[in-house]
Amino acid sequence: MEMILAVVFFAIAYLFIATERVSRVAVALSGAGAMVLIGATDADAAFFSHETGIDWNVIFLLLGMMIIVGVIHKTGLFEFLAVSAIRKSGGRPKTALIYLMVLTAISSAILDNVTTILLAVPMTVIVTKHLQVSAVPFILSQIFVSNIGGAATLVGDPPNIIIASKANLSFNSFLLYMAPMVVLIMLVVVPLLVYMFRKELVNSESARKNVMELSPSNFLKDRVLLRKSLIVLTLVMLAFITHSILNLEPSIIALLGAGVLVGISRLKPRDYVQDVEWSTLVFFAGLFVMVGALVNVGALAEFADFLKGVFGDNTRLAAGSILGISALLSGIIDNIPYVASMTPVVTELSQGLVGVQEHVLWWSLAFGADFGGNATIVGASANLVGIGLAHKAGIKISFWQFSRYGLIVTAVSVAMVYPYILFYFF
Repeated sequence: MEMILAVVFFAIAYLFIATERVSRVAVALSGAGAMVLIGATDADAAFFSHETGIDWNVIFLLLGMMIIVGVIHKTGLFEFLAVSAIRKSGGRPKTALIYLMVLTAISSAILDNVTTILLAVPMTVIVTKHLQVSAVPFILSQIFVSNIGGAATLVGDPPNIIIASKANLSFNSFLLYMAPMVVLIMLVVVPLLVYMFRKELVNSESARKNVMELSPSNFLKDRVLLRKSLIVLTLVMLAFITHSILNLEPSIIALLGAGVLVGISRLKPRDYVQDVEWSTLVFFAGLFVMVGALVNVGALAEFADFLKGVFGDNTRLAAGSILGISALLSGIIDNIPYVASMTPVVTELSQGLVGVQEHVLWWSLAFGADFGGNATIVGASANLVGIGLAHKAGIKISFWQFSRYGLIVTAVSVAMVYPYILFYFF
């Protein structure tokens, strides 16, 4: 009876998260509370178990990176980079879009895609006003490449952070298995997006002249803090790369980096805490409790057994199926709850796999969820954040307008990954 109730409550919560009729934070917390009330989990399982509770490594990694970005935001670095990019483009919208997409993808890999979009969209609104073109192609393109670029590293996309924690994958593993494919896909998707938006990427000669009169240096607010921030960020990234040697979890590194930067910045808490997405962190916590409850009652173990019966010993079929299913479902529902619920299942399916295929199902899950998040507005947190910021600026982007381009980007990305999975791991 507990299992049935847990599955029902989880399905209802998923439905509300997907439809966005109610705040997803409220849904996650209510769902977590319901799981406790029906006896599917308890305080010990929710707060202290790595298998069935809140994954504190994920929570604190995100928190640390958000604080670091909050401090960097005060320096004006991102505005400086954006204005430098459009000046370098000569005020030509197509060239400017390419520069901004590359900048967004790299930032998403280094920081994370949600934080990058939080910073990029307000800048893009300003940039497109100077360029005198529609902001829609720029915002949509930056959202798409933030999800693609974020797939390259452990910290770039929230699903990767969850997968790395559950599968015990290192920062360097993502650089080795994910980053090369991300670069190849970017080489295809960037010109594809420019082509799809080509009719809207046109401006006047006067607009181009106005852009060339902008001075990027005027946007830098605190050069001393900028130097401090870049030194700390560089050290944090080096520590991520060598974390297995240092014997430090990425979450500890992020928190240490945030602590050092806050200490030397001399900023007041309100100056950087406002950039922390507290609602996202609380949502994660509630979600982990709900998924842990499903593990406790054995629901996900039964689902894993069902999939084992379908796939048998055919790991090739399992990898391809998980890639496709993940891309499909991540487009229907947010890829974060999807990945959180699938990690126990993939753990079961990966038992017995060794050698080069040891983590193939995890990479299939990561690629499918990261790229599938581009299909619809609700597919990834970065999408929701970006569209929300656009709406605040008076720029309306509908569900279908997003999907019209997002589905194409997703299809191309996944189609490129499938042969890579087959040839590399089999």
